[in-house]
Formats: sequence, C-alpha cells, structure tokens
Amino acid sequence: MSGGVDSSVAAVLLKKAGFEVIGVFMKFWASEARKDLVLPNSEGLSPSADVFLTENRCCSLDSEQRARKTALQLGIPFYVLDLRHEFKAAVVDRFVADTKSGLTPNPCVVCNKEIKFGLLIEKAAQMGADFIATGHYAQIKKDRGGAYHLSKGADKGKEQSYFLWRLSQKQLARIIFPVGGFEKTEVRALAKKWRLPSAATAESQEVCFANGDLGGFLEASCGTKPGKIVDESGNVLGQHQGLWFYTIGQRKGIKLSGGPYYVIAKNRRSNKLVVSLDPKASLTKTLHLESISWVGAKPVLPLEIRAKIRYRAKESAAVLRRRGGKFELEFSKPQFAATPGQSAVFYRCKELLGGGIIAN
Repeated sequence: MSGGVDSSVAAVLLKKAGFEVIGVFMKFWASEARKDLVLPNSEGLSPSADVFLTENRCCSLDSEQRARKTALQLGIPFYVLDLRHEFKAAVVDRFVADTKSGLTPNPCVVCNKEIKFGLLIEKAAQMGADFIATGHYAQIKKDRGGAYHLSKGADKGKEQSYFLWRLSQKQLARIIFPVGGFEKTEVRALAKKWRLPSAATAESQEVCFANGDLGGFLEASCGTKPGKIVDESGNVLGQHQGLWFYTIGQRKGIKLSGGPYYVIAKNRRSNKLVVSLDPKASLTKTLHLESISWVGAKPVLPLEIRAKIRYRAKESAAVLRRRGGKFELEFSKPQFAATPGQSAVFYRCKELLGGGIIAN
C-alpha cells in the first residue's frame, strides 16, 4: 500500500473478495532535496523550502499516513518495511553506474523485478502471506497447463505491463493485480464511493528517488565532465557539462542557438555530444538487444512480434532474431530515438511476451 488511489482500491477489492489482507508500506531511499527547489505536497500546496525531508516522493510521510489511514478504515493490519538500504543498492546505485557509462536506464523496471516483486515476495512469505497484490494496471491469467500469462491492463492510457517484462513464472504465481481489469476513472469513482483518503491524490511519473530534480541528482552522483557539442559533420557548436545529462532524442535543455537541435549520439570515447537539426537523424529500424527475458517459455526464433522501445511509444511490427550470437530486433518502420539502456518490450496482441535492454 503506497498511499495512492490504485493500491488503496486494490486492498478494498481484495477484502470484499474474501481475502485476508495485510497492508504493507515500503520506505525507499531518496536523495536530499535541494533547498532552492520547491515541490508541491500531497494537497498541491507549496511548502517553504526549510521543511523538506530526505524522503522518496513515492513513499513520503504523507503517503505513509494515507496508507495507514486506509488500513485503519479497512480494519486490516499495517506494517512499514524500511527497505532504503536494499533499494539504494539494487536500484539507485545501478541507475547511477549505468547512467555514467552512457546508458539511459529505466529504474522502474529494475525496482519491479528486484524490490516490489522480488524482495517484497520474500518478506511476504516470512509474514505467512500466500500472495502479494499491488495497484499495477496489468492482468495475470493461468492457463490449463499451469503457465501464467501477463497481459496489458484494461485502461489503455494507464496500463503498466511495459515495466513488468522481467517478471518470472515463479513471481507471477504469487502476484495479484486487483485493478488490472478496471479503467482509472472507475478506480477513482470507487475510491470516492468508499471515501478513501487517497481518492483525490495526484499522480507522479518522475524518477522517485531524485526528489523532483533529476539534473541535480545526476550532478551530485556523477559530477560534471565538460566536452564538446558537435553536429554530424564534427563542427563544434557548444559545450556540454557531462554526457549523462542527455538522452537520445532530447531537444530541450541543449542550450544552442538556431535550434531546436536533437541529441542523436553520445560518444564516450571522445566525450562529444552529437546533435542534429533533423529529428529524422535518430531514426533506426534495427536494434541490438541484451539481457533478454521471457515471461513464459522461450520461443523459437525468428519471432514476429509487436514491440515498443519506450513506455509511451507506439507498438510497431518487428522481427526478433539471433544473428552472430546477438539478439537483433528489426522493425518494419523506423523508430525514433532508440536509446541504449531503455527497454524494448515484446507483445503478441495484448499479451506481454518478454523484453530486452537496448544495447545499440
């Protein structure tokens, strides 16, 4: 229970279905908030800068209080797990290392695998729980042969299967997604009907541990390393402060006149940021993938699928094959800003088959 509307409604649905429900709130690590950065609190008001606490926005004190009130309202036990050390080691430190190496990692994918559906399942077993449930918009079904299938949530705008491609059969057997078959508007309506403390809470889609300031977090974690900004022909256009402040396809924050310019490459060897006035310069049809993971049985390659390379990207027809010992994903149409470190996720209709990390 994060204190948000989705997990709160999930808890109510489970209790109404006859489950014995235990509420668990997880505390994660967060960087220290900048004193000159004013962030809205849960009521949308801006507190003074001197009241900031070092807390992760997805598990803040406000969030914990809402989760605790919800558990009290439902009459269920409530526990707080301090996982700050484990979260920093598994998620934050890896994010910093990957970013510094030139990648643009997705920490939510790692958190889901290692913490929310990894460590939490272990903790739940120790507490005597048979399953864990969250407010994720995704759906799990078990076939007659005993295999579990992971599919998209019913709400096309909120579905979150993209972040779950690293989950295994063993994990899916222990997971319930109570709101996966609902639209977000339906969930909000239920929260209002049941007068839950989270009924009107706002949503956040930022990197939770960066305290609303990813640039400041990266500067504190990676430092600065000035280098040249060049165009495709090698002409020097300006200077950057570190390649880790940029990602492929980015056009804001480059601070060059005569733009907009788009980031099309990051050359770590020469410490050069390559930009172009042409957004099509970052189009590509073929990607190399690594760390491939399958939700179910490993399929025979080549495999025709639909895939997407970002959470908000559109799916596109593609073929996954193995060539020269490497996994190659070839799209039927060029994709914009395929970014090393991000996840390429595979679908067949609404079912999530698996995914991999974009290498180049």
